[in-house]
Amino acid sequence: MSWHAQLRLDYRLEAGKTVARHSHNGPLRILQSLYPEGDAICHNVLVHPPGGLVGGDALELEITAEPGTHGLITTPGATRFYRSAGEPAVQRTRITLAAQARVEWLPLEAICYTQCLAENHLTLNLDPEAEFIGRDVTALGLPLAGQPFETGSLLQHIEVPGACGGACHGPAAPGLDGLVRALLADVSAKPAHLVDLRQS
Repeated sequence: MSWHAQLRLDYRLEAGKTVARHSHNGPLRILQSLYPEGDAICHNVLVHPPGGLVGGDALELEITAEPGTHGLITTPGATRFYRSAGEPAVQRTRITLAAQARVEWLPLEAICYTQCLAENHLTLNLDPEAEFIGRDVTALGLPLAGQPFETGSLLQHIEVPGACGGACHGPAAPGLDGLVRALLADVSAKPAHLVDLRQS
């Protein structure tokens, strides 16, 4: 049996306080909002109770932030992609920030176990006056635990519309300066072959 889950998380400014409003369908949830840095920054923990994804599972996460809000999102543990009998396991995250909004996207790493068929998509729609810091880290297997990644596939897709001026070789858009990096992984063979492409 596969799991399909959706979560929508909206950061809003209410009386000078960043407030998280959210709704979900299926096993993907947000725990209580925390304010260890004061009312301006809302901390949230994203929880997926099943603990991992297998073939046929699909997680959809939609995050928006209104002007003047500041949210921080993390997870209590790694996202785990387990072996698949045929269908891929897919996780899609879309983050949309308005002008003067800030989001820190800091989940723990994803772990791909051997024989998995994994897709991990991250799309960032950022206003030129928004601020975003984030990471999307993937580990192939657990070699130190005697569980190397020997076969399977991973599609890691990070998209920032407009960041390259409509083309990968174009100039960076205002507010999105710096290097545009793409990491392409072919993990169908052993060892995995990695190609690191850099565009300035």
